[in-house]
Amino acid sequence: MCAAVVLVVGMVAAINLAVPPLAASALHPSAPALVWIVDTYVIVFACLVIPAGAAGDRFGRKGVLLTGLGLFAAGTLLSAVAPDVAVLLAGRALTGVGAAAVLPNSLAVLLHAVPAGRRAGTIATWASMTGIGGVAGNVGGGLVLTAGSWRWLFGAAAGVALGLAALAARYAPVSSRHDRPLGAGSAALLTGASVALLLAIVQGPEAGWGSVVVVGGFATAAVLFAAWVFAGLRSAHPLLDPRLFRDPRLRSACLGLTAIFFGMFALFYVNASFLQYAKGFGVLATGLGIVPLTVPVILGGPHVGRLTGRIGLDATVASAFAFVGGGLLGLSTSDAGTPYSVYAGWLVVAGIGVTLALPALSGVIAGALPPDRAGVGTGLQATTREFGSALGVAVIATVSTARFAAALPPDARGAHTVAEALARTSRASDVVAAFVSGAEAGLRVTGVAVLVLGGLVVGESWWSRRR
Repeated sequence: MCAAVVLVVGMVAAINLAVPPLAASALHPSAPALVWIVDTYVIVFACLVIPAGAAGDRFGRKGVLLTGLGLFAAGTLLSAVAPDVAVLLAGRALTGVGAAAVLPNSLAVLLHAVPAGRRAGTIATWASMTGIGGVAGNVGGGLVLTAGSWRWLFGAAAGVALGLAALAARYAPVSSRHDRPLGAGSAALLTGASVALLLAIVQGPEAGWGSVVVVGGFATAAVLFAAWVFAGLRSAHPLLDPRLFRDPRLRSACLGLTAIFFGMFALFYVNASFLQYAKGFGVLATGLGIVPLTVPVILGGPHVGRLTGRIGLDATVASAFAFVGGGLLGLSTSDAGTPYSVYAGWLVVAGIGVTLALPALSGVIAGALPPDRAGVGTGLQATTREFGSALGVAVIATVSTARFAAALPPDARGAHTVAEALARTSRASDVVAAFVSGAEAGLRVTGVAVLVLGGLVVGESWWSRRR
């Protein structure tokens, strides 16, 4: 189950390593298309993970898990042979459907298999895998991309998914089922709202923030989100009851996980291109370059529970946001001349924050729903993570691309990717400097956003307890 989590989460990170080769490939994707190649998987993943958790509760978690691994393999194979961007996006969407079925049911299978006394440790281990998965995706993706093209990345993921399906079919236990509606309409509203919101953010720099596409995207997202809440309030058996968010601890924990993954996957998106373009790293070295982030997760994860018991949940979460936000701001000071040892030190700082945040916030969400809704509860955790990841990629790509385009030399103006700019001018050093400027701006905005959101999370938790 942990290997399945690492696969589906790692795929979110691994694709970032393929952004430079994809930009220079025969597909010739535009800057917004590159963002959608990354985010299509994450959006579908985020929006379907709660219905997939409910499907596991209703039809059996093992069966839905195996179906998800099969769809994941099919989607990655379609991406591997894609002749154009449209087919690649279709493959990414199908892969996201499979990932949505895998993630919530992996924890639901574990919670069914272990006794009650081991559930807290099981949740902590599973939550740590979601953090390790991001780094494993970078390292594994680097190894595969060093050996071949970006198409090999998808082919390798398909092989791993099929192998895990065989293991799960052999070892995963069969759990009980519950007859509850799946809420397809609710899932459609949430998916449409998320796509509209990210469309507006991604297209903003190119189409203009006052354009019909952008304004219409934000308006559509607001209407669909409101309709999703209204439908949930009126339903006798809502897939995810909006009333749950009256609990301030659950509300703040969901916001907290969204913010942490917003910061981390914004970093993953920029890190891959920064180390390749600015530092001259190869693909494998780039994948290994993110490893310092995972050192605190591996060494400190088992001890977070004891620390939380000693200093309290609020202090643990506040420290987590301080480390993540501070690490991102520290990374924003890096340029082509910054020694990698300094860069790695800031990665460790951010990794300490992730280590503190994942078990603490995941435990709050997991404890908010009864055991027979384990699939939906796990889906809620995954939704907050993946939506934060998609939003982080969209925001940092928007900020960094806008700054990059403005800082380009005159003969490269109008380009929105490094590959496109290098094709227009021979001043490669100026193009790299423009990219670094964009990356710095994106990381600064992301770091400040994480600190602000962290203040809201801790403030709401403290205020609700005081009341």
